[in-house]
Amino acid sequence: MLAQNDIETVRQSVLFKNLPEDVLDEFLHNSNVVNAPRRKTLFIQGEPADHIYVVLEGWVKLTRITPAGDEVVVTVYSTGETFGEAAALKGGTYPVSVEAVTDCRLLAVKAPVMLDAILTKPEIAVAMLTSTFQHLHELVLQIEGMKALSGPKRLAAFLIAQAPVDDGSCTFSLPYDKVLIAGRLGMKPESLSRAFAKLRTKGVVVSRNHITIADVEQLHDYVDEEKPPQEATA
Repeated sequence: MLAQNDIETVRQSVLFKNLPEDVLDEFLHNSNVVNAPRRKTLFIQGEPADHIYVVLEGWVKLTRITPAGDEVVVTVYSTGETFGEAAALKGGTYPVSVEAVTDCRLLAVKAPVMLDAILTKPEIAVAMLTSTFQHLHELVLQIEGMKALSGPKRLAAFLIAQAPVDDGSCTFSLPYDKVLIAGRLGMKPESLSRAFAKLRTKGVVVSRNHITIADVEQLHDYVDEEKPPQEATA
């Protein structure tokens, strides 16, 4: 069953944020909450795409098998992020496999219900496209900004996003293993290790998967040094 905070998470997600209240309620009524323990596979690359997912809690990784047979991490998603929509609305197959990297709760929306609503009410498609394109623009700016940062600063920005406070000291656990973190930040594992070592001088101490930051605001100042300004979102 969906709690009120779950409904708010769905309401603020990119795909659903611009939908009319009655349409969102219909989607929620035709959805299921999926509890996925760590390492559970939600679906495999090539399976029929029949649901669209919203992450309510936890982290999932999207992977793809290359022609050479290697598994490549495409990305990692967390609370409020959606996946599977393109394949499901097209009526195709999932282009990736998805696995829970922590214990997760997800909302699984039935694709036929959403597709039927889009076909009968074109304004729904317009609302979804508007929010999706806006999000895409923001992602492009974010990627450009991240590419301009050195490895240690990329890692510092990631740690700031995970920190439970905006200033002062704190200690917390990494949300998933360091190999996935390296992939998410566009780094090799050995580069991530060097970045952690560099951040010791900035007050960051790592012990296995536990992080201690001496001063979050000071770390924020380090990331912002010579950071290129971003354009305003259109």
